[in-house]
Amino acid sequence: MQKWILSVTLLSIVGCSGLMGQSKDAPVLPEGITFVEQVTAAQGETVIPYSKYTLANGLTVVLHEDRSDPLVHVDMTYHVGSAREEQGKSGFAHFFEHMMFQGSEHVGDQEHFRLITEAGGTLNGTTNRDRTNYFETVPANQLEKMLWLESDRMGFLLEAVSQRKFEIQRSTVKNERAQRYENRPYGLVYERIGEALYPQSHPYSWQTIGYVEDLERVDVNDLKAFFLRWYGPNNATLTIGGDIDKAQTLEWVKKYFGSIPRGPEVINAAKYPVTLNATRYLTLEDKVQQPMLMMAWPTSYNGAEDEASLDMLAKVIGGGKNSLLYQDLVKTGDVVDAGAYHDCAELSCTMYVYAIGQSGSKGNLKDVHSKVVSILDGLEQRGVNEKELSELKGMVEANAIFGLQSVSGKVSQLAAYETFYGNPNHLGVELQRLRDVTTDSMEAAYMQYLNGNPNVTLSVVPKGKTALAAAKPNYTPLPRVIPEYQKVTDDQLALRKSVDHFDRSVMPPLSQPVEAVMPRLYQFELENGINVLGTKYIETPTVELQLVIPAGRRFEPEGKTGLAQLTAAMMGEATEQSTAEELSSRLDMLGSTVSFSAGLYSTTVSVTSLEKNLAQTLAIMEERLLQPAFNPADFERLKAQAIEGAVYEHQRPEWLASQATREVLFGGTPFSRPPEGTKASLASITLEDVKHFYARNYTPNGTDVVVVGDVAESQLSQQLGFLTTWQGRPEPIFNPQAIPAQAKQAIWMVDKPGAPQTVIRLVRQGLPYDATGELYETQLANFNLAGNFNSRINLNLREDKGYTYGAGGYQTGGQEVGLSVYYAQVRADASLASLKEFLAELKKISTEGVTDEEVNFMRLAVGQKDALNYETPGKKAQLLGQILTYSLPENFVEQRNEIVASISKERLNELAAKWFKPEDYQIIVVGDVKSLRPQFETLGIPIKTIQPQM
Repeated sequence: MQKWILSVTLLSIVGCSGLMGQSKDAPVLPEGITFVEQVTAAQGETVIPYSKYTLANGLTVVLHEDRSDPLVHVDMTYHVGSAREEQGKSGFAHFFEHMMFQGSEHVGDQEHFRLITEAGGTLNGTTNRDRTNYFETVPANQLEKMLWLESDRMGFLLEAVSQRKFEIQRSTVKNERAQRYENRPYGLVYERIGEALYPQSHPYSWQTIGYVEDLERVDVNDLKAFFLRWYGPNNATLTIGGDIDKAQTLEWVKKYFGSIPRGPEVINAAKYPVTLNATRYLTLEDKVQQPMLMMAWPTSYNGAEDEASLDMLAKVIGGGKNSLLYQDLVKTGDVVDAGAYHDCAELSCTMYVYAIGQSGSKGNLKDVHSKVVSILDGLEQRGVNEKELSELKGMVEANAIFGLQSVSGKVSQLAAYETFYGNPNHLGVELQRLRDVTTDSMEAAYMQYLNGNPNVTLSVVPKGKTALAAAKPNYTPLPRVIPEYQKVTDDQLALRKSVDHFDRSVMPPLSQPVEAVMPRLYQFELENGINVLGTKYIETPTVELQLVIPAGRRFEPEGKTGLAQLTAAMMGEATEQSTAEELSSRLDMLGSTVSFSAGLYSTTVSVTSLEKNLAQTLAIMEERLLQPAFNPADFERLKAQAIEGAVYEHQRPEWLASQATREVLFGGTPFSRPPEGTKASLASITLEDVKHFYARNYTPNGTDVVVVGDVAESQLSQQLGFLTTWQGRPEPIFNPQAIPAQAKQAIWMVDKPGAPQTVIRLVRQGLPYDATGELYETQLANFNLAGNFNSRINLNLREDKGYTYGAGGYQTGGQEVGLSVYYAQVRADASLASLKEFLAELKKISTEGVTDEEVNFMRLAVGQKDALNYETPGKKAQLLGQILTYSLPENFVEQRNEIVASISKERLNELAAKWFKPEDYQIIVVGDVKSLRPQFETLGIPIKTIQPQM
């Protein structure tokens, strides 16, 4: 939550930055820390204030003070990604990211996740081609503990690395690859393009996840050698932002990091853009129904003078409703979707253009490719106009401001800029380069990199339908040259030892407790009964507004599933006064958005705007809301896209599991229908259906407004005045539904032949939403079973067995029904074993209950989360939406905190016995039924097959 007494923001959006050396006001620095520079907020330009230091061992430290919330965000970025890997040892950087969470010399196995979760914080790590980062957001009193944790794995990791941990994480990484690449539609696109775009010697020729054969051939010493080479403090940037005391923070940084020895010297890799001598055509057969064309042109590199022009060029080609691809391919109905984007990395960049064809005979990529090439060729004659450029600049600059609404967002920017440019203040450079883009510079970029230049063209086609490819393949990557494996021996590992003058085994105590306070709310009612609930947010000059209308799927007529979403899509098209393109142009110029999305009970109109442009943005919302044109051509196009969208969803194993869940638990009721509709229901919808749904359900009666932003209540009341004249039908009501009785347990199998992984879900009917009742209490009972990384189920299936990339479970409720779900996507050969573990864990907790240690862990972890829960405008809007939707008291969060602090172990065990009995759960299995069925028959549970609605 924000400290609402602040009268100024630490982030100056209209300011100018100043660099200064050590000043008389700078803190006295601990020995061994050198002050480098400080950037302060002042009038002139967008800037993130910071101060920068270095330690004697080479560690760079960047601090950003932001007292608006009682939290801190810590980011440790190492300048090493998959681009630093050796040929034949791909995936190491990402593999090592996993190992960094497995405990260190003074931190036990799995303790990193446990300690931060217990503190009410969140954490993660990510790896890309050029860097690996580890980050935590925690209440401010946990900062010293975070520095202790990060320093221990930087300086004291290898003693804790074991062969067993290595094997478990190797299995986890393989599961991640299977889940995100091999068992996902179009999942191998970038791997195939990378192999064709770059020579094998280029480190971008392989994906960050790596190849399984490379991971299989190495051992734990290879991983240790990778750490010793790249994980020194002199190759790292520690960035800390939030409610911090600089002097105290630097003392802690010196204490915990100062003794860690430097690693080998690291020199920035040379830029390595590539060129092609001819267009390379490839074909990938995949388990998809909609063919996809992906074209890739090599361009420059991150930070090049023409990078901004290329970024803007991509938006002109395929970045919105006014883009060339949308106008000439999507709007005409030739393709389901099309776009372009410039993907920039440290060594080289790539311009991507894609188009997804329709399923069936209309998806011939030869025709699609011909049209894409024609559109791109026409750009030479057409050029780029000043209006387009102004629109793009408006949106880009607004996005830069919206990206700074959270401490984590600001810290992440500072860390990335220091890592890649040695300048945390590079945001100003980046924005200036965007401002300097001209139509001439964009056209020059087009001529240099795209105009008739060779590219990689990949056709993704359904299995056995290579005739749909854009062209006959003319390029096959050479077989991978994998150097002979040289084992790393123990004596080759040059270990670095730290010498401390304190006991690292003693975990730091907490400092002064933080106090989370609900944001101050205001509420008023418009003349026609619309409720408005808001809160002031002054950290950025932005406003987020949500208009919640009673026009959800629950009000769709029988047989018209998908009507609410299709109507919402139509609201984003032309109005009686303006074309969709004109509205899009006006919004881009303002840097604003106005969008419609349909849920189960409501349609939400979401508005984002800079405060200075709010009145103009609301005028566009008014036009879209009250004057939709409902043009037949728009309807036919959106209907066709909706049908193709349903086809796409049916290809995803997770969607198949979700739909099977709906049908098994709620069959015969509206809750069993797929949210996006079926091919049959969408085909039956007419334009008259849309008009009738709009006339009946888009009404002010029952409508609420939620506002979070830098706008006063009196000003807002005035600017929302147009809503007072809005008239409509009475608030719609839905017929209560009789929920099917809980059926006897069965295994419901959905066939996905040849799937490398199996989706497993255990599901049962649950309770409707309540903020402080039995549903919330059941969520607390589930916390240690499946509600956090260190839960029983995740530690069992992921960290102990290595069956999955992640497993968990949750209880959720709506206005009428609820769900209890346990889930994982597991290795196909571990499907039966995984289900047995699920059933065993449910049985154990339902019969034996939770331990005293787990109760204490839950109290600490859940009880401290509120310091993080309401930081950003989006999180605040979600909170306000809950209050209005469910008529909650403004202090319901305080009531929940009291429940967390006081709920007894006996009550938690009572709930576990009631809700977690394994025999009460239906079992959903999505995978290769032919191989799975004989295995699952051994359980003696009835097996049924199901084909989810499409």
